[in-house]
Amino acid sequence: MDLASYAELAVLLVNSDDPLDSLEGARRLLAAAGRGRLAERLTRADLRALRELRQELAAVFATAARAHEREAVERLNLLLAAHPVRPQISAHDGQPWHLHLTEGDRPAAEYAAAAVMGLAALVTELGVDRLGECRATPCGRVYLDTSSNRSRRYCSERCASRANVAAYRARRREVGGRA
Repeated sequence: MDLASYAELAVLLVNSDDPLDSLEGARRLLAAAGRGRLAERLTRADLRALRELRQELAAVFATAARAHEREAVERLNLLLAAHPVRPQISAHDGQPWHLHLTEGDRPAAEYAAAAVMGLAALVTELGVDRLGECRATPCGRVYLDTSSNRSRRYCSERCASRANVAAYRARRREVGGRA
């Protein structure tokens, strides 16, 4: 079972621009997350739960980014208690038997359990400092730093490039202003 891919579910939800106020938007999000089976079962009741989960997960990332390790772990523990994992063996889409963290629950509950368990596994294996918020202004997206040297600071190459160009231009202005 690849728990890192489950942690990516948290990133996808937090970074989603969709307000999650329509079934269509939420279904697109779930399909993009590789959760098409959940998208098919999605109901309006799941929309509120997904919006709340997004806020709670964003708070975990924000707390971790501020280096408040204990608070981030406490928030994760509360989410683990609220979204218990129920593993099941499954086979679908031509794949052999494998584990899923939940099956048969409401789609939002299943998504939540998987995302929270993935983050918890990543934190216990790699550390809280692997949860980050993009340092590019005004991005605010989150990311998982799985680099070997803990060097990731941006959510994407695009944000990294923009930040580097902005820093370069600022240095040039500073040097030009002194001449």
